Amino acid sequence: MSLLKNIHGPDDLKRLSPEQFPALCQELREQIIGVVSNVGGHLASNLGVIELTVALHYLLNPPKDKIVWDTSNQAYAHKLLTGRREQFHTLRQYGGLSGFTKREESVYDTFNAGHAGTGVSAAYGMVEAREQLKQRHKVVCIVGDGAMTAGMTLEGLHHAGGLGKDFLVILNDNQMSISKNVGAISSYLNRTFTGEFYAKMREETGQLLGKIPHIGSDVQKWARRAEELAKGAILPGLLFEELGFRYAGPIDGHNFEHLLPTLDNALKMKGPVLLHVITKKGLGYEPAVKNPVWFHACPPFVRETGAPAKKAARPSYTQIAIESLVKLARVDKRIVAITAAMCEGTGLNIFEKEFPDRIYDVGIAEQHAVTFAAGLATQGLRPVVVMYATFLQRAYDQVVHDVATQNLPVTFCIDRGGLVAEDGTTHHGAFDFAYLRHMPNMVVMAPKDENELQHMLTTCIQYDGPASVRYPRGLTLGVTMDQEAKALPIGKAELLRHGTDVAIVAIGVPVSHAVTAAKRLEQEGISTAVVNARFVKPLDQDLIVEVAKRVRYVVTVEEGCKMGGFGSAVLEALSDGGVTHVTTKILGLPDWYVEQGPQDFLRERYGLTAEGIYQSVKELIGKTPASSRDVFTLAASIDHLPHGDEQGS
Repeated sequence: MSLLKNIHGPDDLKRLSPEQFPALCQELREQIIGVVSNVGGHLASNLGVIELTVALHYLLNPPKDKIVWDTSNQAYAHKLLTGRREQFHTLRQYGGLSGFTKREESVYDTFNAGHAGTGVSAAYGMVEAREQLKQRHKVVCIVGDGAMTAGMTLEGLHHAGGLGKDFLVILNDNQMSISKNVGAISSYLNRTFTGEFYAKMREETGQLLGKIPHIGSDVQKWARRAEELAKGAILPGLLFEELGFRYAGPIDGHNFEHLLPTLDNALKMKGPVLLHVITKKGLGYEPAVKNPVWFHACPPFVRETGAPAKKAARPSYTQIAIESLVKLARVDKRIVAITAAMCEGTGLNIFEKEFPDRIYDVGIAEQHAVTFAAGLATQGLRPVVVMYATFLQRAYDQVVHDVATQNLPVTFCIDRGGLVAEDGTTHHGAFDFAYLRHMPNMVVMAPKDENELQHMLTTCIQYDGPASVRYPRGLTLGVTMDQEAKALPIGKAELLRHGTDVAIVAIGVPVSHAVTAAKRLEQEGISTAVVNARFVKPLDQDLIVEVAKRVRYVVTVEEGCKMGGFGSAVLEALSDGGVTHVTTKILGLPDWYVEQGPQDFLRERYGLTAEGIYQSVKELIGKTPASSRDVFTLAASIDHLPHGDEQGS
């Protein structure tokens, strides 16, 4: 009989006995593997925290007690235990459950997160809010070992440890194994160290030593130091103790006999506590155990074998970008690559195989990655920072202060630019055009296809200043590749089609859609020019103004936010060029956080396909009366959702 089907919330879990938990965990694993094999998602990390998730919901009283998942891509079991089992098949689908925690989705989700390193700071904010409001409840943050490389995590630990309020941080360590002997010894020690008797004895002994005249405080410090040394000989927790946390661990995160009593004791302890739990990524599904990197965030796969459900027909933009970088690095020894814990995701494992001594993985530390690159550049190297658009946001000040102000030759390969589909609001690369184009010295590019991508990468490397090239998630168009990549003239666009009625000025992926739309418009007697801008900055004002002076309508297209983005740059260029007779429209992403959904579906929804561009041009022409088409009207038509409809449903 299914245990999971009878659990509609944590209260139902509490009716089970701990002896039933292994069977429940097996059901949770089956459910997660079944759904993720169909829709894709974060599999390995979720399979690794199932026992920990069950233990937390059994011992705590959420939603009164607050559980904060750092990154939150490992919260699938949490969703299944908090009333979302019947919706779980909609995971990461349009209108379905988010792949991350989402406050709008459930009262059990305390914080929205898709970037690592936010958990400790957010959770400690909840701790201090509890103190300010004079409430009594537990706050627990689960943070992965990878997120411990994020400077923000250490900042949060430093703050929390210094103020000394009740707060439990669980370090979910899935990168190191734990043997049976170490597990047994560690479990015994930590049941002792976290027990009420030991804690009370430790406190009373400290008070007694402190009362000894003249030397009491010194003896107290010596006793404390002796305890640290004794624990340090067998436990790796001195760093956390120095930050003000009581350290306990490591313990086996899959053994309820160890996990439940130690976690229960840790929850009863006063002050900041860090519990170190060892888990195994992919546990319960052998393909994920053998290849946890691929199954960290995987597409749909064949459950029986673990093989991808579909084989890619063409290479991805990511693959083309890194293969082009490898070709350049063979010739130019100054090139080094930098990633922030995303070697496989960004394709840099291809680079690493050929140049293992010329790649740096700095961990989840985007700020350090950018300033580190700046330091390399000052000494004559050509560093290439390869990062998702959504993660480069985290290093905004470093790009401004440490790279752009010094005009250093750092290349930014911005992967996942634009819509990224099922990962949703926290991962769409919507803002990079806007947040990069206003930086002095910065060159901002986006290719129309994979062939142009290789030329743009060469342009970046040869440019003596900061330059970025942005490319999308997904497969390339399949165009013919030039044998030799050459640098493009900085700031020069490309006129793909002449026209006298409408000009479509596009950049990146939408260029091919713009060409298709223009051909259809031509068939209806609407002469349509198409400009492949290539550069957001410096924009080719001369060409755009020249084309705009020959038409009555100008439509810009970008897979980025309309506010302050590429389209805004074109309007500025038209204004500076004295073009006042055209009617304009900006096509791009709206002023809200775009929901999750298939990439093609979202492009269609926001009018960024050939059909969408065609319809927008027709609408623009149809809205303007013939008698007023020659009136000097420079106006951007930017549509908004109705008030309150953030999901656009």
